[in-house]
Amino acid sequence: MQSEFCLHNANVLTGFSVMPRCAVHVKHGKIIDVYNEERFKQKKFSKNIKVVDVNGAYIMPGFIDTHIHGMGGYGTDDGNSEAILKMSEVLAEYGVTSFIPTCNAAKEEKLLQNIDAIVSAMGKEKGARILGIHLEGPFLSPERMGAQMADGLSKVDLPYMKRLYKATKGHLINMTVAPELKGMRELALYCNDKGIVLQAGHTNATYDQMMEGMQANIMHVTHLFNAMRPLHHREPGVVGAALIHSELSCEIIGDGVHVNPNLVNLLLKCKPLSQIVMITDALYPAKTDLSMTPDLYLDKCFYRKSDNVMNGSAISMLDGFRNLVSWGIPIEKAVRMTSTNPAQIMKQKNIGLLVPGNDADIIVLDKDLELIYIIIKGELKKGNI
Repeated sequence: MQSEFCLHNANVLTGFSVMPRCAVHVKHGKIIDVYNEERFKQKKFSKNIKVVDVNGAYIMPGFIDTHIHGMGGYGTDDGNSEAILKMSEVLAEYGVTSFIPTCNAAKEEKLLQNIDAIVSAMGKEKGARILGIHLEGPFLSPERMGAQMADGLSKVDLPYMKRLYKATKGHLINMTVAPELKGMRELALYCNDKGIVLQAGHTNATYDQMMEGMQANIMHVTHLFNAMRPLHHREPGVVGAALIHSELSCEIIGDGVHVNPNLVNLLLKCKPLSQIVMITDALYPAKTDLSMTPDLYLDKCFYRKSDNVMNGSAISMLDGFRNLVSWGIPIEKAVRMTSTNPAQIMKQKNIGLLVPGNDADIIVLDKDLELIYIIIKGELKKGNI
């Protein structure tokens, strides 16, 4: 692909505004400008610059999945870098330009193996870029395990935390913890010092315990409504804390099963848009032949056959994005939830917004929300330019 090109005659969804009939100019993997069609017509491009008319399609920042376990038959539980790199390739096919591979709670030896696989894969991707690591455990509540395995859970153990962090080689971006566990404040302070985004999840915390967690900078909520103490009129719990406090950000699984679409719309009325992130929480069989999953069955999300427990989703970020729009959420807000907010909440620079100087992580969708182009750091992954 050429190092410089311009896509024009587009509806550009920058991540903070809608710009009809505009152009996006890319050079050497960066966005160098975004401007309207009138300015485009005044430009004099050299013949070395490819100019493409996208005929009114949507141009937007690529999807960023901050909570995903696998896709296309590959996952973090495989424990090898080849699987992570295959995940990267499959995710790019669905418009994901960067992601944070998520490790389930596991026994220490296995968890360290899974962490090493991600670290070893970083920088070798052919598809979506690996931003870092999300640890979903091991410091979770046994009362709200969801699909987590009991033998992977641990009491708060600071030396163990330090071993995990050392294994990530500084690439631990976010971590799901249960705020109510004894010793959590000390662990939270350690994580804050390392710049780790702490998320409340798989937790039975009361409202007061969640307030204590917020005071320790646990300010993001993992898959809100799922695997946590629910809202009660006399005990608001974690859900109530998220609804009451605008300072708390949260994830929502976008499959329409883990969370009823009407609740997603209610959430948008209760919280600032900037505090809501859509995730997939997808498992390795997503987008595959489901005959390879004897222990799971599918109904838009996966269920464990042994006990009917929900066990992650079967959607891609593109599926989730389309779901948001179909639920009546304006497309520009859907872009915020799938691209801009994930980048900002996870403190990732130069992605999630179509502005000059940012990386050219771009997707182009037609009016039916079908992918036309996928571009990662200026490199074309789908389509012909």
